[in-house]
Amino acid sequence: MELMDLFPTEERAVRWFEDARWGGERTCPKCDSDRTRPVKSGKPMPYWCSKCRSYFSVRTGTPLAHSNIPLRKWCIGIYICLTSLKSVSSMKLHRDLEIRQPSAWFMLHRIREAWANKGDGPFSGPVEVDETYVGGIDRNRHKADRKGYQNAGGKTPVVGAKDRATNQVRAQAIRETDRRTLRNFVRENVEPGATLYTDEAAAYKGDWGYDHAAVKHSVGEYVRDMASTNGVESFWSMLKRAHKGTFHKISPKHLDRYVQEFAAKHNLRESGTLVQMRLTVRALVGHRLSYRDLIRDNGLPSLAR
Repeated sequence: MELMDLFPTEERAVRWFEDARWGGERTCPKCDSDRTRPVKSGKPMPYWCSKCRSYFSVRTGTPLAHSNIPLRKWCIGIYICLTSLKSVSSMKLHRDLEIRQPSAWFMLHRIREAWANKGDGPFSGPVEVDETYVGGIDRNRHKADRKGYQNAGGKTPVVGAKDRATNQVRAQAIRETDRRTLRNFVRENVEPGATLYTDEAAAYKGDWGYDHAAVKHSVGEYVRDMASTNGVESFWSMLKRAHKGTFHKISPKHLDRYVQEFAAKHNLRESGTLVQMRLTVRALVGHRLSYRDLIRDNGLPSLAR
C-alpha cells in the first residue's frame, strides 16, 4: 500500500527517481555540472546543461536511457524483483505490469545491471569459499545444445565466498573449477593472510598466502571447530530454488547476471525495501545495456589468467 501511495502517477514516479538519483541536487550525467535548468515542454528531454550544452533526463546514463516503459512501471518492477525472494519470471512481470514479455525480460536484465558491481574491496575474513553447479545434465539436452561452459555432468560451475564478519557474499559463474580459476577468484575477493574455510578440493591446498582449513565432505564431515562452508551453502540453496522454481532454465551465458542478482539481494536484505530500491536506482547510474549487447553476450568471463 505504501508503494502505491508513493507512485500514484507517472509524475510522482519521475520525482521519486530524481530524488533517489540526485538527492535534490541535480547534476548533468554527461559532464557532472550543476549548471542545469528545466526546459519547456516539447523539448527532447526535461533538463538542459549550460556547461556541455545538452539535454538530459533522469534516465540519461543508465540502462533506462532508451526505454519507453513509464518510470512508474519501472518503480513497481524494481519493487517486485527485490521483494521476490526467489526472484520473478519475465512472464509474471509482463502480466503484472501489462507490458510485452520480451520487454519484461529485458527490463529484468537492465535492473540486474545495477548489481553487476561485485563489491568495494576484498573480505578480511574469516571467509567461506565453495563451488556449486547450476543447470541440467548434458544427456537430457538436445544434441545441438550439448556444448558450452559445463562440467559435472553438463552443469555450469559457480564459485562463491561469504565473509563471516560482514555476512556479505560474492559469487561468480565460471568456466572451469581448475586451480588457477578458483585461486584467482579468492585473490580478487579475500585479503592475503585471511582465514579461509573450504571443502577438501585440491585447488585450495598448499601454502599460497591464506590461513586455510578444510572440512572433508567426502567422509561426512561438515563442521570441524570453526571450519565449515555451511554459510555459503545456504546462499546456494536460495539460488537453486530460484532456478528450479522460478526460471526453470538459465542459459550459461546469462547465468552470471542471475548470480549477481542473488548476491546483491543477500547483501541488501538487512535494509528496508524502500532503501533497497533507492540503492538500486543509484547503482544503475553509469551502466548501459542495449538489447543488442545483451543477446550478443559471449558468455562467462574467464578468471584463468
